Amino acid sequence: PSLFHDDDGRTWMLSPSMDWRPGRNAFGGIVAQEFSVRDMKLVGEPKMIFTGTEIGVTEAPHIYKRDGWYYLVTAEGGTQWEHQVTVARSRSVTGPYEVDPAGPALTSRHVPEAPLQKAGHASMVETQHGEWYFAHLTGRPMPPSGRCVLGRETALQKIEWSSDGWPRVRNAEPLLEVPGPRGLAPHPWPQPSETDHFDDPTPRPEWSTLRRPFDSSWVSLTERPGYLRIRGGQSPAGLHEPSLVARRLQHRACIFEACLEFKPEDFRQMAGITAYYNTRQWHYLRINRDDQGGVFAGVLTSDRGIIREVGRRISVTGWPKVFLRAEIDRNDLRFAVSSDGSTWADMGVRLDMSILSDEYAEERFGNDPIMWGFTGAFLGLWAHDMTGAGLPADFDFCTYRPQSPS
Repeated sequence: PSLFHDDDGRTWMLSPSMDWRPGRNAFGGIVAQEFSVRDMKLVGEPKMIFTGTEIGVTEAPHIYKRDGWYYLVTAEGGTQWEHQVTVARSRSVTGPYEVDPAGPALTSRHVPEAPLQKAGHASMVETQHGEWYFAHLTGRPMPPSGRCVLGRETALQKIEWSSDGWPRVRNAEPLLEVPGPRGLAPHPWPQPSETDHFDDPTPRPEWSTLRRPFDSSWVSLTERPGYLRIRGGQSPAGLHEPSLVARRLQHRACIFEACLEFKPEDFRQMAGITAYYNTRQWHYLRINRDDQGGVFAGVLTSDRGIIREVGRRISVTGWPKVFLRAEIDRNDLRFAVSSDGSTWADMGVRLDMSILSDEYAEERFGNDPIMWGFTGAFLGLWAHDMTGAGLPADFDFCTYRPQSPS
């Protein structure tokens, strides 16, 4: 849903009308209903104002007012390859709305060679100098797989208003580079230092946790100062109480390194670094214990829930610290370990990063989706203790270093 604040003082809530009934169009159209800011509740009756075009999957409504016109911006086609931005307008906030006769304002659906695909889900903004832009979702497929390992990203496109008052992008196609707003200084996203030494009592903002908040019941930056202590959680395939601290993959090539102190006492205890998409899609370089009491580094991979051990095992028995490395180059991932952080031993397997993508993670039964993919890949620090004891894994530092793709 979104709110539209009209210049007459009235506010409207816009939302898709969803129809759950089997055999029906789930995306039934866009509904507007007045919202009382004073009482903080909906008032009046909801009204269907737009049922969409033949593309379907009409959602994500926003209204903007310009020169007496109400412009309704919606997403259509779903957030995959058929995605598009559809604009309709009316002289009344509740319609009827006329669709731009030129077609979608923005889409990649007819330009498979474009570096930005899946363009859609846009909102508009006007700068103080009267320039207009679309902010929209997009994806960047990586050859040769054509999968978007970086997930859904955000882009800007410059809007040019037509002589008859329609907001349009040149050729309705997303450009990789656009002119920035004039008179506005660049404000790039703040970049943290490459290495987190875990010296602060709270996690840096790039870190996320999975399904449970960052709290002392399982993770701490103060229990052992200068270390991130993660207590082992449940199974990698489980949906409850995972112990994963991870950050988004943001580059096509990068190095992810961590230094780990961990003393497993049972084969059910392991910890290490992971390239992670969801419970069914991940690669994992972990420290584990074998049946003879030795401690080793080894690689696990999960492909649609099927877990296999791949590559070679390297004994790390007696190592006080284990340095772990993931090196990513587009669709390739290689793991390595080191006792000193300078001389590295390759784990002997090249893993497919493209299975950690929105496209691959989506699973269907016939034409019906049973598993969606929307998040993009993460790189993280993972710990497991399937004995239930919560054995701690202590990470001394973690580095994320962008590289130039080969």
